[in-house]
Amino acid sequence: MMQPFGLILMGGQATRMGGGDKGLLPLGDSTILSHVLDRLTPQVDRTALNANGDPARLQHLNLPILPDSIPDHPGPLAGTLAGLDWAAALGATHIVTAAADTPFLPCDLVPQLLLAGGDAGFALAASPSGRQPTFGLWPVILRDPLRQALYDGLRKIVQFTRAHGAGTAEFPDDTAFFNVNTPEDLLTAKAML
Repeated sequence: MMQPFGLILMGGQATRMGGGDKGLLPLGDSTILSHVLDRLTPQVDRTALNANGDPARLQHLNLPILPDSIPDHPGPLAGTLAGLDWAAALGATHIVTAAADTPFLPCDLVPQLLLAGGDAGFALAASPSGRQPTFGLWPVILRDPLRQALYDGLRKIVQFTRAHGAGTAEFPDDTAFFNVNTPEDLLTAKAML
């Protein structure tokens, strides 16, 4: 298996944060997204962002911006599909997804997902608090079944991954998957730096 491509999911509407791009909020000397990129980029072959709306707001990042190909913001599965289509067009076999609002994601995310993915190369992360469904290793061969599932109305990552036999990569620390959803979470993240 070649080194997977990385996809940062930032296609959500951030309603609990008052809208906008949570990943672009300041955290320390940079942004939440910068922390995510610093941790994910060394683990993957190349990186793209799943983001909806005007891509010009993200051009300064010099990364491919992939909008959902399924209308009406159906959630992270649609972003994953956009990433799978991008990776397939470039000849990649797998992508690793990560959420744009998780500045402390594991520095060994990709190796652990690869170990858990087995021959199929398909796995989700989990920590003591449960599955972390936006963190996964996805084979591009699942893009057509995923597209069909989305058109059929499926929105839950775990439902799709369970039906297709995804493995589980266990991580020992919930802190690695701490995500910034509210202004209070942002204050907590600042204290964690």
